[in-house]
Amino acid sequence: MEQKADFKKIGVLTSGGDAPGMNAAIRAVVRTAIHYGIDVVGIRSGYLGLINRMFIPMEPHTVSKIISQGGTMLKSARCLEFKLPECQQTAYNNLKEEGIDALVVIGGDGSFRGARELYNRFGLPVVGIPGTIDNDIYGTDMTIGYDTATNTAMEAIDKIRDTAESHNLLFFVEVMGRHSGFIAAQTGLATGAESILVPEEPIDINRLCHYLQHERRKNKTSGIILVAEGGSEGGAQEVAEKVKKILPEYDIRSTNLGHIQRGGSPTAMDRVLASMLGNRAVEALLGGISGQMVGYASGKIVYVPFDEACSKHNSIPHHLYEISNIISR
Repeated sequence: MEQKADFKKIGVLTSGGDAPGMNAAIRAVVRTAIHYGIDVVGIRSGYLGLINRMFIPMEPHTVSKIISQGGTMLKSARCLEFKLPECQQTAYNNLKEEGIDALVVIGGDGSFRGARELYNRFGLPVVGIPGTIDNDIYGTDMTIGYDTATNTAMEAIDKIRDTAESHNLLFFVEVMGRHSGFIAAQTGLATGAESILVPEEPIDINRLCHYLQHERRKNKTSGIILVAEGGSEGGAQEVAEKVKKILPEYDIRSTNLGHIQRGGSPTAMDRVLASMLGNRAVEALLGGISGQMVGYASGKIVYVPFDEACSKHNSIPHHLYEISNIISR
């Protein structure tokens, strides 16, 4: 690697919702920086920790045995006050007083907006790592935590289907995805869901009921319908109630998988992805790259400016719906 920048100390933080694999990314950042002779400071509780100087020194042993752990050892928090210019100034002053020359931010688009402000306003070298179970960050095929979340949801839905079939129930299952239906689409296909309802597509309750009555196999007496939490007709409970009014003969249940999707030991895919991105984030800073997110697209490491990563969203591949509609009937 051609080294263009000379840093003595790098900071690392996790921000926004936690995602399995964040610890693996922290581990990679710490050990890569130390490999290049750079000190590392962990910042607890995200941007809140920047404002309140919640700094901890990081050593190789500090990140031992965390690669298999979910959540984030640095903790995370949503910090709305970081939108205020005076709070950004305080954070920057704290970084300079601590001798931190550059920053690695692990999180979603909201976290990257904060990183962008530090880069644009103060010229602080910053690189982002996409960590969110929603997989909605533009410019990367996968975000840290997405694979684990879909596997967690899949395992839960497989269990729900056992009960649905035993009692001839129609289950509406809510998964996370307030603005993005990636988890619903991927998990729905993986579990053979009868229908997948996502925020990207308006929900037509009458059309859904017509499908349940007339289009799916006549001998189906049970079923699973996946509902992303940000759907136009509400979550699983709201959709189930509306369907029940039109189809009172159906025995309908609803359940919300909730925060179990965020937790748990990360899958091999998430551990490897997080390790690669953590390593490349440090090497990007040393190579003079800043104000960008490091991602993974088409089998390659890519760098995406914060302006793009923050202003656009990944689109769900339409073929997931097509395949699901064909083979679920």
